Amino acid sequence: MVLNVCVPPLEDRERQSRLDGVLSRALARREVRVVRRAEELAPRPGERVLFALALDGAGQNLEYQRMLARLRLESGLLEGCTGGLIVDGPGELYTKSTAAELALAMNGAGCALVGRPLVEATGSLFNFRIQAKNLSTDLMGAYQEAVRELTERLLSFAFPGRERPRLLALHASSHHTSNTMALWAQVRARLSPRWEVEEIGLRNGTLSDCSGCPYTMCLHFGERGGCFYGGVMQEAVYPAVRQADGLILMCPNYNDALSANLSAFINRLTALFRQTRFYEKAVFALVVSGYSGSDTVARQLISSLNMNKSFYLPPRFAMMETANAPGEALAAPGIELRLDRFVQGMEETFAL
Repeated sequence: MVLNVCVPPLEDRERQSRLDGVLSRALARREVRVVRRAEELAPRPGERVLFALALDGAGQNLEYQRMLARLRLESGLLEGCTGGLIVDGPGELYTKSTAAELALAMNGAGCALVGRPLVEATGSLFNFRIQAKNLSTDLMGAYQEAVRELTERLLSFAFPGRERPRLLALHASSHHTSNTMALWAQVRARLSPRWEVEEIGLRNGTLSDCSGCPYTMCLHFGERGGCFYGGVMQEAVYPAVRQADGLILMCPNYNDALSANLSAFINRLTALFRQTRFYEKAVFALVVSGYSGSDTVARQLISSLNMNKSFYLPPRFAMMETANAPGEALAAPGIELRLDRFVQGMEETFAL
């Protein structure tokens, strides 16, 4: 399979050289199509796409910005593709925020992302210290191995279809007043009869946040399928996540962030994550902002669930709407068509 490797060049060749060296070793003997300019970006449906960005001291790359513009403006540019990304920076900042920005743009252009699609290289490479220790190598060796491993997964991964997909819907909103829940009701009504849907509410103090147990304690409880703090996560949510083929989160925008209970859910997933990975579980979202900023919430979901917790990100994983007063979401122009398209994407994700 051909791998499209998008490497927008920096004017600072010295800054670019570390990434180029890592790519040359990781991609040796592979069939690749190198893309360096925005106008060259034209992968075919079904192909694999790896973006590899080197950033300058300001956390920028001008040719990448041109690629980003195309991704945001051309909604089908990466239709049917599956992607991953590498971001190499000169300092300790901007790598992850750039990755989340790019991942959302790729996804909006029709690209799925494998679970844990990001290899992030800070200037010091200190973020590889645990991997280096586990691999008995140095920081650069861990970086190279991470790129090699991502490439292997990207080329070999195929999300499995399901005859009867099991969907877990999580929310922390009122059914009576929430625009997000109104959208969910419409999504659920449009799903075909083959879906098995379980809905869990996380409201009214039923969910304690993660308190940051020591690693060994978290691992101990995670291996037994639980968490030191128990509660609804251990009793209901963990079993439901294990059984689910996909999650859908109802995400009203609270102060340009996820709600406290949904953030707590993601934090508490760590104990379960110690035991298993979620590469073959898809994540979807309904994001509603009262005024603006739905993309901010969507990037948080990508960072936490796709990049960190390894959930598969289907193309156009999030439906993002703007609504304030109760009922506004369902009265928005074109909402019926957008709902139909979103549900069609969910159906296609699990098609056999």
